[in-house]
Amino acid sequence: MDAPTALLKELADLRQPPPPSWLPQTQGWAILGALLLLAALWAGWRAWRRYRARRYRREALAALAAFEASLDAGAVERARALAGAAALLKRTALAAWPREQVAALSGEAWGRFLGAHAGSAPEAAGRLAPVVNDIEYQGEAALAALPAQEARAFFGACRQWIAGHRAPA
Repeated sequence: MDAPTALLKELADLRQPPPPSWLPQTQGWAILGALLLLAALWAGWRAWRRYRARRYRREALAALAAFEASLDAGAVERARALAGAAALLKRTALAAWPREQVAALSGEAWGRFLGAHAGSAPEAAGRLAPVVNDIEYQGEAALAALPAQEARAFFGACRQWIAGHRAPA
């Protein structure tokens, strides 16, 4: 064996440093991570509460769609659908506001209430007030005479009011 080969056999491998840790080395990062986790949990909890609080809106919109499906079935069915939609507006308001504030409203007071709490749908409340007042005091025969176009406009206004009204916090 020659001298260079013997020297090469005596060499040892270089020592590798330990791999860096994946965990943060300071407490600040752990605290920040915990705060971010708490913020995410809080935001999720708030979103869940908001989702549950708006359930009455989703149910009201589904019921309104069922009433609207019967508009083309005939004049009598249209009259029943209009009366049902007016009652649905009242039930929706009762779900969002205290009973003492809503239950006794009728006529012009009911129309003013719809306008005052329309939220993002003020034009819908303006179209609802006269029709709701008529629906309350007219019979099925008068409602059956309402043209289908006006009935569809009423249902559109109902949909806008239900989706956009401003409920108390």
